[in-house]
Amino acid sequence: MDLGQSGEIVYVPLSRGDMGYPPQLTKIIDLFAALPEEEKRENLIAYSEQAKKHEPRPGETFSLEDIRKDEECTDTVGVYLTVDESGHVHFRITLGEKVQTLTKAMTSILCRGLDGCTIEEVLEMPSDFVPQIVGGQLVRIRSQTVYYVLTRMKSACRVYRDRLRAAA
Repeated sequence: MDLGQSGEIVYVPLSRGDMGYPPQLTKIIDLFAALPEEEKRENLIAYSEQAKKHEPRPGETFSLEDIRKDEECTDTVGVYLTVDESGHVHFRITLGEKVQTLTKAMTSILCRGLDGCTIEEVLEMPSDFVPQIVGGQLVRIRSQTVYYVLTRMKSACRVYRDRLRAAA
């Protein structure tokens, strides 16, 4: 943020390229960082409604499938990882009926924002962007929820990378 000519606070997007965020995710972070809390929530709801678009499609095959219910989640979550010929990742996610709106929103954001990254880019990406998207209050109230999908995606990448190393 910066002060405009009339003294009002003006949002100035940060250059996140040096912070380890993929370009698609950076656009989403910048959008949310510029919004007041109420508009962040409205946009999170809109993203949560798009979660089904990130489910596996009939006939798709995956490099790794990780389907389970963890203690920190209200229902089963499936993480489906595809690594293409050029080493870029693509995620699909299934969410159980009881999964919270915030988890659905983060699913859409992360599937969109991480699409086309390399495994190492996903693994090395810091998670400090999450409060900028969901807002400080929701991070405090739902701290496990907001990081859950990212943790699962990183875990799938780690397992896939370790399997490749073991096979070599």
